[in-house]
Amino acid sequence: MASTGSGLRIRGDDNLQSMLVGTVMRKIKSRTWKKQRYFKLQDDCMTIWYKSKKAGKPHSTFSVTDVEAIREGHQSEVLLSIADEFPADRCFTLVFRGRRANLDLVAESADEAQSWIRGMRKLIENLENMGEREKLDQWIGDWFRKADKNNDGRMNFKEVQDLLKMMNVDMNEHHALRLFTMADKSQSGTLEDDEFVLFYKMLTQRDDVLRVFQEYSVDGQKLSQSDLEDFLREEQLEGDDIQQHAKELIERYEPSDAAKLLNAMTFDGFLMYLGSAEGSIFNPQRRGIFQDMSQPLCHYFISSSHNTYLMEDQLRGHSSVEGYIRALCRGCRCVEVDCWDGANGEPIVYHGHTFTSKILFKDVVNAVGNYAFKVSEYPVILSIENHCSVEQQRVMAQHLNHILGDKLLKSTLDGKAPIGLPSPEDLKGKILLKAKKIGGLEESFNGMVEDSLTGEFSDEDEVTEIDEDNLHRESVRRRVRRSKQRLSKELSDCVVYCKSVHFSSFKHSRIHSKFYEVASFTESKARKHLREAGAEFVHHNSRQLTRVYPSGFRTDSSNFNPQEMWNAGCQIVALNYQTAGEGMDLNDGLFSQNGNCGYVLKPSFMKEAEKRFDPETPQKRDGYQPVVLTIQVISGQQLPKVNIKEDSIVDPLVRVEIHGVPMDQAKQETRYIENNGFNPVWYDTLRFTIHTPELAMVRFVVEDYDKTSKNDFVGQYTLSLSCMQQGYRHIHLLSKDGTSIPPSSLFVHIRITDLE
Repeated sequence: MASTGSGLRIRGDDNLQSMLVGTVMRKIKSRTWKKQRYFKLQDDCMTIWYKSKKAGKPHSTFSVTDVEAIREGHQSEVLLSIADEFPADRCFTLVFRGRRANLDLVAESADEAQSWIRGMRKLIENLENMGEREKLDQWIGDWFRKADKNNDGRMNFKEVQDLLKMMNVDMNEHHALRLFTMADKSQSGTLEDDEFVLFYKMLTQRDDVLRVFQEYSVDGQKLSQSDLEDFLREEQLEGDDIQQHAKELIERYEPSDAAKLLNAMTFDGFLMYLGSAEGSIFNPQRRGIFQDMSQPLCHYFISSSHNTYLMEDQLRGHSSVEGYIRALCRGCRCVEVDCWDGANGEPIVYHGHTFTSKILFKDVVNAVGNYAFKVSEYPVILSIENHCSVEQQRVMAQHLNHILGDKLLKSTLDGKAPIGLPSPEDLKGKILLKAKKIGGLEESFNGMVEDSLTGEFSDEDEVTEIDEDNLHRESVRRRVRRSKQRLSKELSDCVVYCKSVHFSSFKHSRIHSKFYEVASFTESKARKHLREAGAEFVHHNSRQLTRVYPSGFRTDSSNFNPQEMWNAGCQIVALNYQTAGEGMDLNDGLFSQNGNCGYVLKPSFMKEAEKRFDPETPQKRDGYQPVVLTIQVISGQQLPKVNIKEDSIVDPLVRVEIHGVPMDQAKQETRYIENNGFNPVWYDTLRFTIHTPELAMVRFVVEDYDKTSKNDFVGQYTLSLSCMQQGYRHIHLLSKDGTSIPPSSLFVHIRITDLE
């Protein structure tokens, strides 16, 4: 079948050879569930097949493309729990993309484990280095194998008809037979290898792209370099050294050497370019770190997680160290640790007063220490919710110091009393504790902190009774005498730039609050402040950090829309990472820029204290310049099947949503196309006026239209308006989980113009 391009690389690789032969390993689910399975790499070098040794049991498979990482040794809770039984050098974990559970394995020997670890890493590396042409061959090969039911390496017409249904194509028999006959060059009544490739190409003929190609091609056969330059200038609105860029595109995407010699691009090359990262809607120049990282922490939106330890809902969910690893590996920079007294003097982490399972605080700290800086070197904030006794708080402080060592920020950066928050750049590689603190930062410099081993501290909810006008030191001391919680000095000393405080009012904050104080609001409290004093909220957030978290009523761990909190400049908008949906799509969309480092710089009008930006009245700000976003939704390609039922085929529609300041919130839809998820064509134009483009996010959602019930979700893609490329672009769709689902895409034309 169409070569994957990696066949040659595989022949000489001993690890892959032994994977092709297959190995018996133990699949581990818990201390008590350890079962032998036979694992084998399929000949396509893309699929892992495994089954029980018992006769009659069904087999399972997964694709190498689903595997995100391989962890060696006891690097998961399950494998840690059996560490006394199986040595680390025989253990490894396959981590899947999205929210799918890990696969924990124990090989018969250390050599066999290494063989699979190295082999899997090699396969993943091959995939990452695959060119556009090889990827296409890969998909064609996958379809061929799925459809070749009797495994004879050729496909009869019945198999082709079944394949079309699998591919979301509703094609009448006559048309399908015509394509089949045209592709069957050998007239054998079956399609093999190259014939099937031809059939696939006829099936996926892109008339929409051909129209654009022919509009710019002088001879209708190819784009000369100057044709391509015209296209880049007039349609893609590229300004920088277009001549050089056109040359590079031909070099990179043109498959025909003859065309390359002529400095020209054929239709195949044009299609390759438009399907690549450069032809996608996301501007590649915004992929890496491109923002100034030397501004105070409060000038950035910070990717933040709520109840990080939960893998499911917050009543009965499973608590797991894996929650921290997954969040940190997605670029999250603020994680939550809910600490309670545990047995044997060891603090535990779980959702208090519920049936969620419990994990050890020290295991969480270990995971954070190991994974904090794997994908981003910028600081991680540990948001501690402390319900522990003074004794166990001391144990917490010991674990933090012992396990994190120099990574834990214990004092101000230059050892002097600071006057403002440091920057992400200053804090690279550091872990900050956000928790309650005895006294303030200044006092630790002028020796005012009492030497007693504990300070007393009031619980946040009790402080609300303090009369706002009566907030000087003495009255606080008097109240504190009656408070419940006591703080250990050791834990308090670990808090430097993020002291958790109760919020009284914006007026009080303006006069009394310190830059290192962080207030936390539930979503409903934050909404109330937004409604009543939006500009005050933005101003407050230009000087200090604010955390917003989901309401306790969301027992299903659902998420609120983070956009309304970003509109007020709130930096730490904590979401349930374990729950897929609109909230996480927006979060992933915002933080996919700037190197996915977890920090995105706020617009300048939200950082300068003297500028009074109110999200409710964006037209009143200095430099107000609304834009018009025009999106022509042209076509869709190979949308995934939603309904498992054999005969069901998608009726797709595209909804474009704008998330931004209240005036910008908008949604528009294309019409739906009946029975075509394979290559639907719309040519529908949607227009939006956007008053604060700097804050706007654009979400593309594809749904399967259903007139009797709620539409089914098919795929989505979300990005900041500021990261959008104009012109003809492909949008590579993501699943509900935020993982890619190639080759599913939308083809669109984008224009952004100033509103006159």
